[in-house]
Amino acid sequence: MARCVLMVQAEPGKQRPLSTLLSQWGYAPVAARSVEDAFAALGHTRFLFSLVDAELDGADGLEFLRRLRIQGGDPGPIIMLSDVATSKRMGEAMALGAEDFLQKPFNPERLENAIKEVLSRPRRLWRQAPADDPSPRLQQEIALWRSPRMREIWEIIQQAARVDVTVQICGETGTGKDLVARAIHHLSQRQARPFVRVNCAALPRELLETEMFGHERGAFTGAHQLKMGKFESADHGTIFLDEIGDLHPALQAKLLHVLQDGEFSRVGGKSTIKVDVRIIAATNQNLEKAVAAGRFRDDLYYRLNVIQITVPPLRERPEEIPLLVNYFAERYAEQFQRQGFSVAPKTMERLVQHSYPGNIRELENIVKRMIVLNDTSISGTMSSPVKRDGDGDGAPGSARADALPLKQVAREAARAAEREAISKVLEQTGWNRVRAAKLLKISYRALLYKIKDAGLGHGSREAPTTLP
Repeated sequence: MARCVLMVQAEPGKQRPLSTLLSQWGYAPVAARSVEDAFAALGHTRFLFSLVDAELDGADGLEFLRRLRIQGGDPGPIIMLSDVATSKRMGEAMALGAEDFLQKPFNPERLENAIKEVLSRPRRLWRQAPADDPSPRLQQEIALWRSPRMREIWEIIQQAARVDVTVQICGETGTGKDLVARAIHHLSQRQARPFVRVNCAALPRELLETEMFGHERGAFTGAHQLKMGKFESADHGTIFLDEIGDLHPALQAKLLHVLQDGEFSRVGGKSTIKVDVRIIAATNQNLEKAVAAGRFRDDLYYRLNVIQITVPPLRERPEEIPLLVNYFAERYAEQFQRQGFSVAPKTMERLVQHSYPGNIRELENIVKRMIVLNDTSISGTMSSPVKRDGDGDGAPGSARADALPLKQVAREAARAAEREAISKVLEQTGWNRVRAAKLLKISYRALLYKIKDAGLGHGSREAPTTLP
């Protein structure tokens, strides 16, 4: 049986050597010079895999992927070939169904390895997603998962998305647990339904309960109207409980009830509300130790831990650092109007060697600062010493040089978190400052000062910044 391979390339001079190489490996290459030629070939041939050049005469190779979603056909797994390998272009290709992306020129060994890899793993599910998929940035970032461990996680995500069970995501802060949760949701049957995130560590217990489950009118002082909780908002969708290890014991019991029976009552309510919600939880803590110490319910732990995904820290996936640097550089250079900004090779080398205790979030902030200050020296941007033998106390990237910038970052982060917490409490209490001060456990005078300092007022609350 012929092992047919589709090659979509405009230039015959490039087709011939590639065709010869594929023939030597035992494949039967079928050449197409345009998107129309490619679809003509798909009409009568089923292909083992396809090599599609992103640069075609009169069309973009991505157009082939777009039309494939509409017209159908079986090209097998697709490997995109391109002269330019920006994270945006890679993300678009992956989002439209490509399995891999090779930058030209490449050697035969690299191509052969890519072919073996795409043929050995299950087909991507992105091609089955609707054409108006609302998550292009999500898919661009997943396309940057190139380390072996993240590729393993990608396979687990695809399997987990097919079954409607709870998932527990573990890993250090800033590793991308939120991204894993969103990927599961967007690959699942619930992708057209809401994805609702709750930070279990952001609010005190009383406010978190109403945030999650809502409250009836008159349930407490300041509850002037009925409030729908996050679980109701997520009905038929997915709720992502971040920092689940910080959940109060009383709320752990209520969450267990939702997991067991799919129902709950609002605060101050008598009736029972039924919901169909998939729960994904994340934590940077060791929940097994928390269970042993009595801080976390063992029955809830086992309910949440049907599928466990552990996201490795960035220091264990160094091959992804250059891709992430370029991705953030492109993104923020456009946002801050610093077109033409690029990272020098020596700077990239230092970035790759850094240990990143703050993981991807730290790397993102380093690149953002470099762009804002138009400074590619990265002096004073590292939060811990670069892993380099023989560095003295005054070496670039040492703790002494980093102390002040790190304090500034911490102050800004603390101020933003405080503003968000105060804003939520004020909203929750209907701007009853006396009650808000009691819930926040600060004096009324201190609350007034903080409201003024943060520039808060009715209707001024801003949405929290989400990190990838």
